[in-house]
Amino acid sequence: MLLDPPLAVGTLRRRYKRFLADVETVEGKTVTMHCPNTGAMLGCSEPGSRVWYSVSDNPQRKYRHTLEVVLTPLGRVGVNTARANALVAEALEAGSVSELIGYATIKREARIPNETGRFDFLLRSPDRPDCYVEVKNLTLGYADGTGAFPDTQSERAVRHVQALMARVSEGQRAVLLYCVQHTGITVATPADDIYPVYGETLREAARSGVEILARSCRIERDEISLGHALVVKV
Repeated sequence: MLLDPPLAVGTLRRRYKRFLADVETVEGKTVTMHCPNTGAMLGCSEPGSRVWYSVSDNPQRKYRHTLEVVLTPLGRVGVNTARANALVAEALEAGSVSELIGYATIKREARIPNETGRFDFLLRSPDRPDCYVEVKNLTLGYADGTGAFPDTQSERAVRHVQALMARVSEGQRAVLLYCVQHTGITVATPADDIYPVYGETLREAARSGVEILARSCRIERDEISLGHALVVKV
């Protein structure tokens, strides 16, 4: 994913009301910008952190600036959760996710059969079972290189895992893919200390046949791309 123009540089002053952040630009001006992340942003919302942000040329937007990346002592962290699906879509179309190649069509925002809500992707080929893919943006990292999801309690995340299990029980393929937008993470795990229900559900899903994958991200001011496979421990 090429970023043109490259992301601008600033300093985080505060993140508040979940979707807002005040950032000081290199010119010394404080700008209120959109923070596209519904999580707690643990470890990547410290005031004084260097950040990268994008600027929209859409005059209709209330907040033209968007917080994209926070530079932490452990690595660069992509906090724009909307990027995760776009990064995975790009990788699927390029055939660079080895476990998910060989499908004839890729459909985004596929309805969950017999339920409300949608999965992020549906992969189809006439000679194999449908494959449903749910993407999660993982940003919580620890000093030992472990990354954990979620960073706050999320019933929606649990429901998605349960919906993936239901697809396996119907003879289809189901994949949970962590897009790890944190350059300091080498291992992905459930955040049992934050939301043990999610960890229990994820382990049940793994036993039932849901595939759990994790991919690193390369994060630069002018490009963000999905990278190599990471170890997953459930």
